[in-house]
Amino acid sequence: MSLLFAMFSFSLVMSISPGPVNMVIVSSGATYGVRKTFAFVSGGTIGFTSLLLFIGLGFYQIIDLYPLLLKNLAVVGSLFIVYMGYLIACSKPELAIEEQRRPTFIQGFFLQWLNPKAWIASLAGVSLFSVSDNGQVFLTFSLVYFIVCYLSLFSWSVLGDKVTIFLNSPLKLKMFNQFMGGLLIVTGGFLLSSQFK
Repeated sequence: MSLLFAMFSFSLVMSISPGPVNMVIVSSGATYGVRKTFAFVSGGTIGFTSLLLFIGLGFYQIIDLYPLLLKNLAVVGSLFIVYMGYLIACSKPELAIEEQRRPTFIQGFFLQWLNPKAWIASLAGVSLFSVSDNGQVFLTFSLVYFIVCYLSLFSWSVLGDKVTIFLNSPLKLKMFNQFMGGLLIVTGGFLLSSQFK
């Protein structure tokens, strides 16, 4: 039971803490509402879980052999985060915004695969909850993380949707999107610069 609690606690802290995916979800929830953000939430959850399984079922051995691979991935991921921030910051301040600007399932999925925070969380989770002689522990951890991640990301979309109470004009919504997009660009820029220190 204590192992399940540890799995839950780790998953919750890593999923609910602010990060690039959560920022996109808040902005999307504020702009489109919970229902239209659900595809991105699903993409983010399934993307993260598939990344966790990918690393836990053997890819971590390749990372040990080629650590530069992880650094290159972090650079590409940081640039993608900056791009997502740009899309949010430039989005129109009305609810009838073009559908192609709305974050999609595919973007949520790939944002996790390109998100340095997701890689760090996956590597840490694999190192904590992988037992060489018992794959069941890791699979249980993956299931717990999937459920907690889904609920955490969904709660960010609800938060974004509730923020619309205060964003009751096109100007306020535009400023919010510019703030969230700018925050995402700064986050991506920080992650990018940290790869060259």
